[in-house]
Amino acid sequence: MMTWSQVGFQDAASPVMEEFLFFHDFALVVLAFILGLVGYMMMVGIVNRSVVTGLLEGQTLEALWTALPALVLVQLAVPSLLLLYSLDEAADSQVTLKAVGHQWYWSYEYADFSSVDGNLVEFDAYMLADGPSSSYRLLDTDNRTTLPWGCGIRVLVSSADVLHAWTVPSLGVKVDACPGRLNQVSFSSHRPGVFYGQCSEICGANHSFMPICVELVTGGDFLSWVDSML
Repeated sequence: MMTWSQVGFQDAASPVMEEFLFFHDFALVVLAFILGLVGYMMMVGIVNRSVVTGLLEGQTLEALWTALPALVLVQLAVPSLLLLYSLDEAADSQVTLKAVGHQWYWSYEYADFSSVDGNLVEFDAYMLADGPSSSYRLLDTDNRTTLPWGCGIRVLVSSADVLHAWTVPSLGVKVDACPGRLNQVSFSSHRPGVFYGQCSEICGANHSFMPICVELVTGGDFLSWVDSML
């Protein structure tokens, strides 16, 4: 998902996304080293043909080009697996958000908060049409998903019709929304702000028009927002 003047990834707003960016940079360094080494060996073989014409076998060389690639793969696989499994860790959460995908909008429910008469904080979020009220084209919604920053957030994701995916790149979150199934993800943010995402699973004709807009605010502002919604 691209925004204006963006060259690389979106700025990380969660510890998990920061780790993803570090791993991406590390993998690029490894790949650049491999590309340079292979290119150098190819040039040596092309320019100095006499070096390789008499080489029929080499046990040491075969052992090296078996062990070194295996070591490189391990160096890439270990942090990748650690990051992958860290996404499924059920961290302590102070707020639980339920997100349900529809064709083609999202509905949200805050089950932790209710009024005296039992009303919950729940609303639908539709994409805003292009106009002066839109900050980003096809990314802003009429109702922003407001959450507190600096504390644990648990998101329960499901679907009312077809497959969807609740995705916010800056927070390092991507969860499949499957009909009849409840998936969950936990995250926390280290800074306030407004972060955008989109459905990341092809779900029909208007798949591109069901954005996600998450606004992270202070705890006091969040409680004030909850009071205004009840």
